[in-house]
Parts: sequence; C-alpha cells; structure tokens
Amino acid sequence: MAQMNFGGVIENVVTREEYPLAKALETLKDETIAVIGYGVQGPGQSLNLRDNGFNVIVGQRKDSKSWDKAVADGWVPGENLFDIEEACEKATIIEYLLSDAGQISVWPTVKKHLTPGKALYFSHGFGITYKERTGIVPPADVDVILVAPKGSGTSLRRMFLQGRGLNSSYAIFQNATGRAWERVIALGIGVGSGYLFETTFKREVYSDLTGERGTLMGAIQGIFAAQYEVLRQNGHTPSEAFNETVEELSQSLMPLISENGMDWMYANCSTTAQRGALDWWKKFRDATLPVFNELYSEVACGNEAQRSIDTNSQPDYRQKLEEELREMRETEMWQAGAVVRKLRPENN
Repeated sequence: MAQMNFGGVIENVVTREEYPLAKALETLKDETIAVIGYGVQGPGQSLNLRDNGFNVIVGQRKDSKSWDKAVADGWVPGENLFDIEEACEKATIIEYLLSDAGQISVWPTVKKHLTPGKALYFSHGFGITYKERTGIVPPADVDVILVAPKGSGTSLRRMFLQGRGLNSSYAIFQNATGRAWERVIALGIGVGSGYLFETTFKREVYSDLTGERGTLMGAIQGIFAAQYEVLRQNGHTPSEAFNETVEELSQSLMPLISENGMDWMYANCSTTAQRGALDWWKKFRDATLPVFNELYSEVACGNEAQRSIDTNSQPDYRQKLEEELREMRETEMWQAGAVVRKLRPENN
C-alpha cells in the first residue's frame, strides 16, 4: 500500500504495480468467486475475472433476460452458470451485485449460505450502511468487503478490453478471517481496477448517491436541459443548440479534462472562452451549492435510500422507469443528439 498526496491530503492507495495480477491470482487460488446478479456490474466484473484467470461462476435467476445474456456471453449452465442458491453454496466469495432492491429480496437465500470463513463482497455500500432499512446484517464470522468501480460495468469491461483500468474504491466492514485486506485487494485487481483507494462503506454510499444525483447524472442532465432550452428559445436550431450544449463537451472538452485537468482544458481554448469561463464558473458554483448541500443531507439522513427502496421495490417499477426514460429520450434535445451521433465521421 502506498500513501499518495491528493491536494495536500494523504490517502492510502494500491496500484497494479504494487499488487500485480500474479499476486492476486496466488491470493485467491483456492477460492471460488460467485458473481450474483448479471445486470449492471455483474457482466463486466465476472468477465474480467474470468479473462484474468480466476475461478469464477455466475449466479442468476433462471428464465430471465439476464440469464440469457450470461449464456450469450459464454457462461455455461451447470458448469459455471447456476441459479443463485446453488452458486452461493459453491462459493467461498460471494460477490453480491444485484440491485439494491434485489439484494433486499434475495438476502434470506444468500445469508443461509454465508458459512464461517466465506467473504461477502459488495460494489456499493447501500445494503450495509442502511442495514436498518434493508435488513442486510451479515453473520459475524464472514469477511464483509467492498470494491466499487468508479463507473458502470460497461465502462469497466470496455476499459479492460483496451488494456486500461477503471479506478475503484475499496473498504473492509468486517475482517473475520484476518485475510479481508488481501481478499479485497486481489478482487479489486481481478475485476480490472486501475488503482484502488481506501474508503468505508458509509463514505462510499454517501459519495456515490450524491454523485449520481449530482454531476454524474442528475445535475448534468438538468444543466444540459436548461442551456438547450435557453438557446432554442432564442432562435438557435436544434443542431446548434445540441452541439454547443452536449456534443462539444462530451467529444472535445471532457477528453482534455481527463488528460490533464480543467486548467489545461481552459488553456487549450480561445482566450474569449477562457475569460468567460473564469468569470462565470463561481456563479454556477454559488447557485448550485445550496442544492448540493440539500442533496447530501437527504443522503446522510437516509431519505434518498428509503425513496429508492420504496420505488424500486414496486412490482411495476420497470414499466414506470421505462416511461420516464422514454420521456427523456423523446425530448427534442436527445432526438437531436441521436441525429448528431449518426453524423459523426466514425458512423459514416
């Protein structure tokens, strides 16, 4: 483990140079890893583990679209693809990657297979942090660990196939065996992390829920929609409004930020753009800071978790979700975006 200076704050991190894949494979050579769930994180993590040479199986509900997807990805029923209960029984490490609502409903099945010495692995701190609401209370004689890739399972897999890594946080909630640290780091390397940084289950879920509702998804969609609307109301065409709102950011400027930071992106734009951005960014910060404070408070007190549990547990949740996504997809802004994407040179 190395200590790195992040803007004056020292944090513990683990890199692939410090903990290479060969060491991770040696650490877990006698383990059977069962990835439970094949939705958002399950495919990327299980396929990366499989390609890296770990002994991994998948547990998924039979007769589901996700079961069929697992088969299409090369998992073989009865060989390395099983129903959830059988996979949990076979495993020494259970990667619990169902949705938060799914984890609540399946927990009684998983819990009875958490025999002494096993490890229960999460990629989100939700179930444990809000255990009074979820009922997920692991037995005291198992390791409880977390590796949370900072991106979707799709991104995790794509970056792995490109020879890159997606940064992940890691945490230990319960160290029953004395091997929890070795297990969690080996798993973090195995699923394709770029580097691993230390956190806690609570910090992970608080930051994750805030980020998803904030700059990663909720806030960015809200800002996109507001700017697009202002441009359209002032006579700009859909193509111009979309390009100036979304396309230039995602295709041109975000890669520059990723490469060397915001100041470097500014330095590679016109002096007029630099001046305007420097004059206006603090106004946007000041305008949104109260919203972010409200959001974090709602996360910390558990209201956001309860809303998620209540909504996602409804039998018609997926139908309502699709309707909300359809409403977004059919707005003029994202219809314009579909046309713009088709016009990109790589698609012609």
